[in-house]
Amino acid sequence: MLRDKVSTNLSVAFDKKILKIAPYEELLELYPDAKVTSLRENSLLMPGLINAHVHIEFSANKTELSYGDFIGWLYSVIENREELIRGCDQKCMQNAIDMMLESGITTFGAISSHGMDLQACAQAKQNVIYFNELIGSQAAVADTLFADFLSRLSESESVTREGFSSGVAIHSPYSVHPVLIKKALEIVKRKSLPLTAHFLESMAEREWLDSSSGDFREFFETLLKQKQNVSNAAEFLEHFRETPTLMTHVTEANDAEFEELAQREHTVIHCPISNRLLGAKPLNINALQKRGIRWITATDGLSSNYKLDLFEEMKISLFTHPELPLLPLAQALLQSVTIDAAEALGVNAGEIAEGKNADMLVIDLDAAPSKELAIHLILHRYNISKVYINGKLEKGQ
Repeated sequence: MLRDKVSTNLSVAFDKKILKIAPYEELLELYPDAKVTSLRENSLLMPGLINAHVHIEFSANKTELSYGDFIGWLYSVIENREELIRGCDQKCMQNAIDMMLESGITTFGAISSHGMDLQACAQAKQNVIYFNELIGSQAAVADTLFADFLSRLSESESVTREGFSSGVAIHSPYSVHPVLIKKALEIVKRKSLPLTAHFLESMAEREWLDSSSGDFREFFETLLKQKQNVSNAAEFLEHFRETPTLMTHVTEANDAEFEELAQREHTVIHCPISNRLLGAKPLNINALQKRGIRWITATDGLSSNYKLDLFEEMKISLFTHPELPLLPLAQALLQSVTIDAAEALGVNAGEIAEGKNADMLVIDLDAAPSKELAIHLILHRYNISKVYINGKLEKGQ
């Protein structure tokens, strides 16, 4: 499967990267001492999947949190926070990472609030972009929060293993003070770090940013003694004018905000299962495509999902958007977890092409692929018999 098309009767020579794609006999002449792996009939070699947004630290949740409404879910997170944190030890986080490997995820973006998942992510078989999250809307404690953020960022930057890199996550426009955002973006620009943020996930957020009203008003007044938002949506986006950012959710954006996202070449992360469970409306993919805004698909974390499986996520999205033609949507979804996600994260992967990292999956199809392969891949969840990451076989024999 080469980018957006299927090629047959070809072989791939690789070490850590894909060296050459050609007929088998030609590769045998070029690499006579290479180890040869033969695949069963109707095997499909495709790029490894890229999950750009996942929260590993909250992987202990199964039945503790409340679904159906964002504010209800948020209160349940606060109520059960300590139990969830204590309940997710290194084994719990490793299980979440292994779940992703089993489903063909070879690269993931970990959004880390506390740094508890650093060891698990540093030891993961997958490539990891480790996004240190900054949160805090109160100016009085900004210095303390920023010091903690800097400490976590420094610790993640001390990890030197191949395939691991650090980034920055700004939690959201309602939860991060503008002073903190400016200070963090200075670091992002100086170090050329990847950047992500949650943006307009719920109607509660929309109302709070627009007029400091709605369901968030009681939340902020009760817990933080705060009666006014720290910025509106436009002011928040203004911080990112010079820094292309992965904006997660964006289900409540208006036309002006879509235009700003397009002009600044931001990427939107689509998390359909999380959005449904937390009471959000579906992402307006039509609005994104009309403006040429890149969008990619991710799982979010187990605090708002039941598994970390991009094939499942794509399937839910396929049924969530009946207004979009089926085959083009399926093809776009597959690109959203391969080449589009790779380009958004700045990683050298996402397609079977010479010079790309050898992050590859072997899928056992039932029959020769048809022109509707994208639909079939998403619907039928074929067996993943092999997973290669940087050329190393990490799953299968």
